Amino acid sequence: MHILVTGAAGFIGFHLSKRFLEAGHTVVGLDNLNDYYDPAIKRSRLELLTPFDGFRHAHLNLEDREAMETLFAKEKFTHVVNLAAQAGVRYSLTNPYSYIQTNLVGFGNVLEGCRQNNVEHLVYASSSSVYGLNTNMPFSVHDNVDHPVSLYAASKKANELMAHTYSHLFGLPTTGLRFFTVYGPWGRPDMALFLFTKAILEGRPIDVFNYGKMRRDFTYIDDIVEGVVRVTEHTAQPNPRWSGETPDPCTSPAPYRLYNIGNNNCVELGRYIEVLEDCLGIKAERNLLPMQPGDVPATFADVDDLIRDVGFKPFTSIEDGIAKFVGWYRQYYNI
Repeated sequence: MHILVTGAAGFIGFHLSKRFLEAGHTVVGLDNLNDYYDPAIKRSRLELLTPFDGFRHAHLNLEDREAMETLFAKEKFTHVVNLAAQAGVRYSLTNPYSYIQTNLVGFGNVLEGCRQNNVEHLVYASSSSVYGLNTNMPFSVHDNVDHPVSLYAASKKANELMAHTYSHLFGLPTTGLRFFTVYGPWGRPDMALFLFTKAILEGRPIDVFNYGKMRRDFTYIDDIVEGVVRVTEHTAQPNPRWSGETPDPCTSPAPYRLYNIGNNNCVELGRYIEVLEDCLGIKAERNLLPMQPGDVPATFADVDDLIRDVGFKPFTSIEDGIAKFVGWYRQYYNI
């Protein structure tokens, strides 16, 4: 495969690009290296990809229509995995236009590039945040998700709708992946595990929202990557049994699919912190705070469709996953 991975210097994009390259595929890694979080870690990730003969970095913005058109026309990708996005729920409360430009305008450019250049399969990152006000657990891709509680979530839901339109009108196979709280080595510095680890090692208190009662389906990075690789190779197909009278949200008469990729295990934040404390050998001072606007109290992934269609179920425990993150963190920062 000749693959475009957008967000290739990001957390998931780096790991996925490395996996594709190790399998012998060629990868163009698009990333604008923005400063939403420290670009130094993004550059460090890229340094591990550049030695591969099959890798090239494209320093572009998704929202740059002309540059995107030129890239697609030149490269003639067989597959595209769109991971580039303005991430973060809380950041969307104060910087909404960043989400509109990257997650909506940028994704529109990706869709057009795929349509105009006969891409075989577009896989794109959605998010567990699309479940919003849903309370039926575990979250199922067959459930309606029309009540997001952040602009970030709304932009991801919009991506799913935009992708379906292109699958329906132009026969472009598209698959959306709803990721559930990804963590692991080379993780994002703005996410809880990274923030907690840094604060604990520096002797500072950690901010624990919803008084530690938040529950999340924490999913280790290697499990996410395995799921993405398998889905990329499993081109979306129409569902011949789809009915407009009882519409299934995650399939279509067009070549369109949605999957959850989560650990299928709901863990309370307090327990997550306890495991981190054990791995660090240090007790955390906890600053207990109420729920933040835009957050949801719990996430929990139903992965039955993923298991059925690509034969994979995430399995890494938080005990193993957090230990691997802490080992990486100590090495990377020479602690």
